[in-house]
Amino acid sequence: MDKPHSIAEVTLDERTLHPRPEVEHERAVAIFDLLEENAFRPLDWDDEGPYALHLALSENRLVLDVRHAGAPADSPEGLRMILPLSSFRSTVRDYFLVCESYYDAIKTATPSQIEAIDMGRRGLHNEGSEMMRERLADKVEIDHQTARRLFTLLCVLYLKT
Repeated sequence: MDKPHSIAEVTLDERTLHPRPEVEHERAVAIFDLLEENAFRPLDWDDEGPYALHLALSENRLVLDVRHAGAPADSPEGLRMILPLSSFRSTVRDYFLVCESYYDAIKTATPSQIEAIDMGRRGLHNEGSEMMRERLADKVEIDHQTARRLFTLLCVLYLKT
């Protein structure tokens, strides 16, 4: 049974997805984890869910389309939230750089070096997650783990092929 005030379906704009295996893995894990456990309560919508969430990038903005789970994608009932990407740009760029260092390090670095890079990666991920919560605070109530997974999905969409 689906929980109220939660996301039950997630889709991403397929036009902006990156085909790299590690990116595909991150996307799949983030969606799986998000669907397993999340807290998502739109503030300007009386429906208590569960919800279907579609994420896309459009004109340098993150677009979050929310509708009732099970409703058709073109359903007129729903909620659209738009966030400018400019506030995320620096954190996302730094996160990508640290992730590249991490992927390189796991091939040749010592365990302590890998751990140090991973701590930096997690720190930037937390920073991006907190930024996601702050930018969405007047639109939707989300918990820390939901924000972390949404930030991961933003990063997946942000990559260009």
